[in-house]
Amino acid sequence: MDNTSSQTASNAPPDHLASDPSSEAITLQINGESKICPVGTTIPAFLTQVGLNPKLIAIEYNGEILTQALWDDTTLQNNDRLEIVTIVGGG
Repeated sequence: MDNTSSQTASNAPPDHLASDPSSEAITLQINGESKICPVGTTIPAFLTQVGLNPKLIAIEYNGEILTQALWDDTTLQNNDRLEIVTIVGGG
């Protein structure tokens, strides 16, 4: 019986992962593709993570255009859908 309980305990995640909320991730739909980011990520942080310049971006967030003034206050949630459009200048 002791052998079984030790096997069960060894299958549990290490304590530092189980108690570390930063080890959690959420799944997003970005321009139709699945992406993963840490829990608690804001829109500007996500854009930086994927290498996009926030000054040249327009975002549709779950079907609504999201003004840049709201980005810092918008924390991404599991299964959020974003359409990200890059603005290109030229003439």
